Parts: sequence; structure tokens; C-alpha cells
Amino acid sequence: MRYVVTGGTGFIGRRVITRLLTRAGDQEVHVLVRRDSLARFERLASEWGDRAKPLVGDLTAPGLGLSDETVAELGDVDHVVHCGAIYDITADGPDDEAAARRANVDGTRAVIDLAKRLDATLHHVSSIAVAGTFPGEFTEDDFDVAQELPTPYHRTKFEAELLVRQATGLRTRIYRAAVVVGDSVTGEMDKIDGPYYFFGILARLARLPKLTPIVLPDTGRTNIVPVDYVTESLTHLMHVDGRDGQTFHLVAPKTIGLRGIYRGVAREAGLPPLRGTLPAATATPFLKVTGRAKVLRDMAATQLGIPAEILDVVDLAPTFTSDNAREALRGSGIDVPEFASYAPKLWRYWAAHLDPDRARRDDSEGPLVGRHVIITGASSGIGRASAVAVAERGGVVFALARNAEALDELIAEIRGFGGAAYAFTCDVTDSASVEHTVKDILGQFGHVDYLVNNAGRSIRRSVSASTDRLHDYERVMAVNYFGSVRMVLALLPHWRERRFGHVVNVSSAGVQASSPKYSAYIPSKAALDAFAEVVGTETLSDHITFTSIHMPLVKTPMIAPSRKLNPMPAISPEHAAAMVVRGLVEKPARIDTPVGTLADIGMYFVPKVSRRVLHQLYLGYPDSAAARGIEPGEPSVDSPARRPKRPARATAVKLRVPRPVKQAVRLVPGVHW
Repeated sequence: MRYVVTGGTGFIGRRVITRLLTRAGDQEVHVLVRRDSLARFERLASEWGDRAKPLVGDLTAPGLGLSDETVAELGDVDHVVHCGAIYDITADGPDDEAAARRANVDGTRAVIDLAKRLDATLHHVSSIAVAGTFPGEFTEDDFDVAQELPTPYHRTKFEAELLVRQATGLRTRIYRAAVVVGDSVTGEMDKIDGPYYFFGILARLARLPKLTPIVLPDTGRTNIVPVDYVTESLTHLMHVDGRDGQTFHLVAPKTIGLRGIYRGVAREAGLPPLRGTLPAATATPFLKVTGRAKVLRDMAATQLGIPAEILDVVDLAPTFTSDNAREALRGSGIDVPEFASYAPKLWRYWAAHLDPDRARRDDSEGPLVGRHVIITGASSGIGRASAVAVAERGGVVFALARNAEALDELIAEIRGFGGAAYAFTCDVTDSASVEHTVKDILGQFGHVDYLVNNAGRSIRRSVSASTDRLHDYERVMAVNYFGSVRMVLALLPHWRERRFGHVVNVSSAGVQASSPKYSAYIPSKAALDAFAEVVGTETLSDHITFTSIHMPLVKTPMIAPSRKLNPMPAISPEHAAAMVVRGLVEKPARIDTPVGTLADIGMYFVPKVSRRVLHQLYLGYPDSAAARGIEPGEPSVDSPARRPKRPARATAVKLRVPRPVKQAVRLVPGVHW
């Protein structure tokens, strides 16, 4: 036997090819494959052997993109198996429908032409979607019964089957598959579809106490079959004599609803037992709403991880008979297994490979164990201490900085105590450098979980001494704001694909206090705070979150020029690193300090007094030596004629907050010390 198969690298198609090649005989299968999918074909062909041959073309191209010479070289072909299609029940809008039409309708027309040229039998894989919303029994002989077709997928599959039915001078067989789920033996599945849309909600219910009374409506009825049943049936029915011109329903004898799906996976998922049933009508007001209520319903569904379009077709209206299929399969030993018999395997595979939230699960040995963490500015100070702290807790550190020598010392230290760390020389102010570094990390290690935006630059200079120094503001923004934004933008597509990512931005308590003499530094951190707040609201459904740490003064090289002039005592880099680790583990929106919170409160309730205090601080807190034109090490001597009369420098204040107060503050939403 010789075959041509479309969609052969897809979920159903590749299993069809495997079964065709394992049948008795010396089969040869030509697989229509796009040029950019050849690498995927080669991986599959390593299992199929040399009897599977690529047929380079395109389902959406005229004539499938096959030349006359290529078709002639195929020789005698017995069967053309058309599995190729765009299957997306959530597709909507003109662009989606146009794409589905090119593949599902125009592609089927081209496959019909190929089958005629080869004088081969065409086996068309259709779908029960052609029945649309027909409210009664739908037989294998039924087709156009004035049903509504609610989505582009329904419409294009109907039109594709119509083309096959109207084809003249061609032997055809049509296979309408139900909702196809994973393999009944391995649980393997390639995408979220059908009942899988509700697995995310069920996983949340699994966190409830086992005594929680669960009551569900008898709704969401659908017809489910495992992929191995579909492929076994199809490859058997292809070779049964005398069946040309027939249609076969590859469906389960009974539909299953939300309650049946719940029961099927309950034990494996650790769900509370189902305590009762609500009438199906209780769900109708939610499913059938229109207008503004529908908008609100769709928003709620999106937050629960369910595409809104699914709710419009969640209840399968028709019921399907399968007399032709059952008769032709009699004696083959092929039958539809009960959903409950393989549902636990579907859940296990989903949890391990498809659960959109699987990347967010912490390791049982610790929340940072095995996590991939990028830390910028890791060569010294907070970044260096944070890298050590993350590695000590089992994280895999990707340390970024410009100083390669200092990075090498850090990596050696971490590996010395058995930690995992890798150095990447990167300049966050250079887009090409960031893009190359992120691609390098993803290429070598597969994924990134967390980003710590720590690289920073600070300048202590009053605005009156900066009127001719716009470049100070530009270079501070280049590192503190644009460098951090550049890192987030480089990782965002990867995180959206994984549906998980977290960013810790090392900001400053000065943002809350509006610290004078830092008119370049503080606004750059404030801009980063605002960026995190705005983007965090946009990426919430993608589970990409942000923590802004309003860090107090830290004993790092960045504050060294201030020496003993800082108005507050500085914490150690290790203390700062502990705050970073907390941001990675607990993921609060922000972590503040008591002094910063007091500054915030002061600006709200006593703004005039607060500004007067800050002005006094400005008068008593000198510019940096560089701002005053003093060389490093040179004594600070100002001319009496130029030196304004100022009060004594503000003395260092350390605010000690009792532990009960700190614990109480953590109970206030949005306030974290």
C-alpha cells in the first residue's frame, strides 16, 4: 500500500502514520509537510523509519504547492488521508475565519484534486462540529439539516465536508470524530481542548478541604473519545472492503457532562467528593446571557482560564448515532473505553505537561529550588549578595554584569558551596547585548522563571548644580529605567508562552520620601515603579507579576561617595538580599520600609510639614564631592563667601519597629515591610 497523508505531523496525523506503517505489509507513506516543519518531520521520521517520506508542500498553497513532476513521482497511490486542518474552537473574527478557510476549505479542495489525479481513495477526517446546534439525533447519513454553525471552525469543517460529498469521479470515506482527548494508555495530549478547559478550575477546587460540599449543575454535556480510539478506528475502517461513499461517526455511545468529568478525575486530582446535583437550568442564565452581562461573564471566564467562546458552545446540542462505524468495526476488538477508565491518565498528563500554571508550582524542597533566576548588576553589592542568597536556596543563578572578572569570582564562590550559577557579560543599556544574552540563556537552559532588575546608577547632585548636565539624567534613566524595561520586554514573550514569570525591581525608599539631591536617580526609580504597576495589570491573566522593593540605603559601592553624610544608617547587602529573596518567594506587589511608609503618610496628611522637613534635609545634606568640584580625597573647604548658612547636618535616625507592629502591618493589603 502507498499513502499520502496531510497533517501528518499533527496530533492525530502522526498517530495515523504510525499505525499505517505497523500494519502487515510493505507500506510507504508520503507526508505533506511545510518546508519550515521539516525539522519536526525528521524527528518523527526517526521513529517511523525510511518508509515515511516528506512531500514538501503547503495545505494553503495552490495545488498544495506540488509541481506536476512531484505528483508524477509519487507513482501509484492507494489512499490519500486528509488529516490536515486548523482546529481552534476559540477562533473568532474575520482574520481567524480567513485563516481557517484557507486551510480547511481551500486546502480540502486542493486535496480532492490531488486524490483525483492519483486515482486514490480520499479519506477525509471531518468532525461532529458539522452538526452545529442541531437539537436532535444526528445520524451518519445526515448532513445539511438546517443547523446553525456558530464558529468559524464549525462553518469551515461543514464546507470542507460539503466539497468532499460533492466531488465526482472520486472514491471517498468520511470520518466525523468527536471531541478528541489524550491517549487512553499514556494520557498524552498536544493542546488544551474540550474538557481540559475546565481542568484549571478543578485544580483550584482541589485546594479546598475534603469535607467541602461540592454541588455542580448537570451541564456542559459533550462527546469525548481518546485519540488512540480515533486512530485505530480510522486506520481499520480505511481498509474495510465495500465502504466507499460512507460516513463514520467516531464517537462515544453516551455524552458526558461536567459532573461526569469531575467524577472521572476526582481521585487523581484530589478533589472533594461530589455531594449533589443542580438542575441544568441553573447554569442557563450564566451561559445564555447577552449584552453587558455577557461582557461581564466573558471577563469572569477569562480570569478563570476559560476562553469566553467555549461558554457559547459548552453544551453539545445533537446526539450522534454510529451504526455504520459499529458495524464496520465489529470483530476488530476496537471499542470506545469508558471515560472513567482513562480519565486519571488524562489528568496526570495535563498536570505534568499542559497545565498553564505548572510553571508556578514550587518544588517540595523549597520555593527557589530549581528556579532559573536572572540577576542584573550581579558583580557587586545587592546583586552579588542576592545571587549568593538565591543559589544557597537551590536556585539556578544567571548573573549579569559588565565586569566579567567580578562575575567569574562570584560564580566560583557559588559553585564552591555547591550552588548553580552562570555568568553572562551584558550591558543593560545596549538592546543588542540584552537580546543576545536572553536568547543565549533560553537557548542553553530552556526557560527563565524570575528576573531581578538590580543594575543601577545613582547621582547625588542638586538640581541647581545640574542645569547644564542633562546627560546625568539620561545616563541614569538609561540604566535604572530603560535597562530594566529592556530586560522585561526581552523576556515577556517567553513568559507569556509559559504563563509564568516574576520580576523583582530594586527600587528605592527615596521614591516614597522624594529625597532631595537625587532629582536624576529618584525619578528613574519612580518611573520603573509606575512601569511595573501598569504592566502588572496587563499581564495578570498571563501570571506575570512584579514586586517593587523600596530599598533603604545599603552599604554598596554606589553609596560609598557619600561616606558618613547619609541621613539614615545603611543596611548590609545580605539584609537587602533577604528582601530580594522575599520578593521572589512571596511575590508581593511592593516591599516598603517603615520610614518610607511614614514618608508616604506624611505627604498625604501633612504635605506642607513634610516638604519643609525635606527642604531642611536638602540644606543640611551637601552635594557629592564631584558636584562641588572636589577631587576624591581632597578636603571639603568651601569659600565663606559662597557657603550658605545652613543648620547642622541631619543626624542618622534608626527607626525600630516592634515585631508585633510589623506582623500587624503585613495584614494590611498592599503594605509589606
